[in-house]
Amino acid sequence: MRENEAESGKADSNDVQKSLDMICQELNMDEETRTEAMQNFTAIWDTYTLEGDVVHWLACSLYAACRKGWTPTVGKGIMEGNCVSLTRILRSSKLSLIQFFSKMKKWSDMSNLSQDFRERIDRLERNFEVSAVIFRKFEPIFTDMFQNPQGEPPRQPRSRKHRRLPCHISDVFKFCWTLFVYTKGNFHMIGDDLVNSYHLLLCCLDLVFANALLCANRKDLINPLFKGLPKDYLSPDYCSPEETPCVIDRLCELHDGLVIEAKGIKEHYFKPYIKKLFEKQILKGNEEMLTELLDTPNFIDNNKAVNREYEEYVLTAGDFDERVFLGVDADEEIGTPRKVTAEPPEGQLSARMQVESNLQQHFEKTRPLAPNTPLTGRRYLKEKELLVTPVSSATQSVSRLQSMVSGLRNAPSEQLTHIFRSCSRDPTETILNRVKNLGETFRHHYTRSTEEQVGSHMDFAETRLRLAEVLYYKILENVMAQEMKRLHGKDMAVLLEQDIFHRSLMACCLEVVLFAYSSQRSFPWIIKVLRLRPFYFYKVIEVFIRSEEGLSRDMVKHLNSIEEQVLECRAWSTDSALWQALEAAQKKVPTVEEVNFPSNFESAAGSSGSSQLPLVTLSPIMHPRLREVRTGLGGSGRKDVPPSPLSLHNLYGSPTAGGVKRRLFGDDSQPQAQPQPQPQSPSPSRCRVSLTHGELNIPTSPSGDEAMLLSPSRTLITMTTSSGQQLTVPALNSETGGITIIQVQQGVGSPLTAQLLLAASPSRVGPPAAAAQSVIRPRRTGSLALFFRKVRARRTFAPALRRLVRYVRSLGTRSHLH
Repeated sequence: MRENEAESGKADSNDVQKSLDMICQELNMDEETRTEAMQNFTAIWDTYTLEGDVVHWLACSLYAACRKGWTPTVGKGIMEGNCVSLTRILRSSKLSLIQFFSKMKKWSDMSNLSQDFRERIDRLERNFEVSAVIFRKFEPIFTDMFQNPQGEPPRQPRSRKHRRLPCHISDVFKFCWTLFVYTKGNFHMIGDDLVNSYHLLLCCLDLVFANALLCANRKDLINPLFKGLPKDYLSPDYCSPEETPCVIDRLCELHDGLVIEAKGIKEHYFKPYIKKLFEKQILKGNEEMLTELLDTPNFIDNNKAVNREYEEYVLTAGDFDERVFLGVDADEEIGTPRKVTAEPPEGQLSARMQVESNLQQHFEKTRPLAPNTPLTGRRYLKEKELLVTPVSSATQSVSRLQSMVSGLRNAPSEQLTHIFRSCSRDPTETILNRVKNLGETFRHHYTRSTEEQVGSHMDFAETRLRLAEVLYYKILENVMAQEMKRLHGKDMAVLLEQDIFHRSLMACCLEVVLFAYSSQRSFPWIIKVLRLRPFYFYKVIEVFIRSEEGLSRDMVKHLNSIEEQVLECRAWSTDSALWQALEAAQKKVPTVEEVNFPSNFESAAGSSGSSQLPLVTLSPIMHPRLREVRTGLGGSGRKDVPPSPLSLHNLYGSPTAGGVKRRLFGDDSQPQAQPQPQPQSPSPSRCRVSLTHGELNIPTSPSGDEAMLLSPSRTLITMTTSSGQQLTVPALNSETGGITIIQVQQGVGSPLTAQLLLAASPSRVGPPAAAAQSVIRPRRTGSLALFFRKVRARRTFAPALRRLVRYVRSLGTRSHLH
């Protein structure tokens, strides 16, 4: 038996070796890489059970071995890898890209590959996803501007002297895409940026369309129904314009583009790079006007040169040959069933269903271009708006952001300047210097290349920083106006001197801008760059959301997800300021009753009799538009009901770790809210109950069931029925000495409580304004109380408490746990 197993294992090993030899021979692989790949595969093969085709796992081992080596160059330098592209490896092993990413991640775990290599795979996958999304937009835009490239080419004449035109529409289609991916590869900061990549594609389409429009006798390339054509283009007397036409505006209008972004990329990046290609004689034509690219003598050379240069780029600097989308077997190589043809035979049906399943699972698992819905789990549902593509979603986010700051400057407005000058100490200079320093820090890190990310161009950094600065001053002005109205013109000097607040607000603005541009530098990148602790940063999210109503739904969801990250894990790290706050509080974790608002425990009714919805209208993180929809308050929701019981005073009233312990505002007119002493209730009295004409009259003599006097005109009565059930009902003291029972509407299945009964009283008199302010505040305030209140509100209290217990036990302070 053992001999048979040994022989079977030996046979399998021989088959694996033969498969590897065939792939390496086809790829002309060097012996060193071949040996290392086989050794790594054998080690994994002996340790794990590899499911699926063995050749696919061999491809993963081979790719990892190829990227570990270095190849000397002619210029006495070295180059990473061995000049074997990923596309060739996948074609030889017949492995699709989507399957490769799935298996490569598993292979990285089994082989314990370095973090740098894992990040390389992540960047490669991100680049692939961006390219796949862009190509889906490229096809319909191209067919809108040009003839359909899928159309049949002109029939070949029988004479050998006549051949097909070298500049057929299918050739133009491939040339335009190859020029785009080659140009995109030159700008590393654009490769995984969806918005910039899309606008670069529009620039390429604009260039090719202008060349086709100016090319003599090539009207057969252009779609006569394209809305960007000149007015008299179809007339017989049409004359070509002297200047190169530009259809960027029309393309942005028709296909979800941003005119300013697209024209900026065209003037500052695309046109200078195309001119360099003319100077290097890679492209031939009119160098001054960037035309004549499609002329018959030039197009053949231009097409060959661009493809040759791109192939060299793939071998030296790239991994993924993005021309794979143009191939006949693109569906199989990528794993994306793009084209829906006639019903396949039964033998091919299962294979196509497998490909569709792989594609669906891949994009459902990754989906890096769409934000997840926090808490609800709706990310597992299909999108409602099927026409909203990742490109349109990203461009709409940028458009929304630009509309929010339209007409504003990246400097304090007159109203904000007036607020600064009204303070006892003018903070203008300090705020301007802080914004300048934070901007320099952002520019430095955004343009610097690291092992994880490629640095972006300075122009991109300047654009994003300017938007963030404008948004910062706008939010700051809104916040200060709200605080002055809430606190009746108190001095704002101490608040405006809170460094942690300003840095957190600037970081939040930068995060929103980066999210709008679908940048890879997502949270927590910005707080690491600006050296902010998550425990302090998350507090500004509440302020930001309720101060800006122009935020899109995706932006609000993104900020909600950031707050959840902080509450769930980032605030519980070993170096978190949470532990310092607990030390300052003598290691006493606030209770639920101490940190929550009374409105979260009981529902209060106003004098008008309309009940409030405290868990909705008083939710600090609830966006105004969501609150209006859920509460039915309409446009008055923001004016009549405060968006949050907490002001900026409450959020940033506690000093940060190591800071000076002082109150936020210098005056002593409003001491810190303390639990109000409850009036002593009289001892329970006994009374007799009698029912007369629907009213229950109870004399005040001490006999009968228990009664508790709540106020001079109010009594809470507890009675025992014949069945033994205890009922608690409210009553009003009448002038005749009796008590009248108040009718209460109770929900089905809900317990009858004193809070519910008192809230249901139709004649309940509301407390004075001063008393109301003290009632709605929690018993404990500050950073620690706010944190645990939000933890409970986010339903993450249980896992957070478990982390706290594990941490305290690891410190050996088990006796302090209660």
